[in-house]
Amino acid sequence: MHTDKISRENYTEANDRTTYMTELERCVKKLEGDGYIDQFKVEKGKLISLTDSKRKYKAKDVKALNFFRFEGDSNPDDMSILYAIETSDGHKGTLIDAYGNYSDDDTGEFMQEVDINKKVPSTWPSDK
Repeated sequence: MHTDKISRENYTEANDRTTYMTELERCVKKLEGDGYIDQFKVEKGKLISLTDSKRKYKAKDVKALNFFRFEGDSNPDDMSILYAIETSDGHKGTLIDAYGNYSDDDTGEFMQEVDINKKVPSTWPSDK
């Protein structure tokens, strides 16, 4: 089992430094372990579940409880953002979008209407 050293610095700005969740896949797996098991996409102004397309949500019915930004190691243009989403009916999941020049306009417009929070703990918990 591979164990990374975890920085115990205090973080004061949202994702202003590299955290212990440096890779998108690793972060998604952590969120899934925390119950964010659904995956979403934005289409025609609504958030849609990829596992049950009948579940569609307006921006007012969605909260982003956290978000994480990632930049590719070899290409600064390879940027993405991961949202931890909770819907008004209690479903939790993730929404991934490109960040910057390659972002999806529909997703960006939708997320501008969503209540977005950023949780930045004073210390990062160890991997379990």
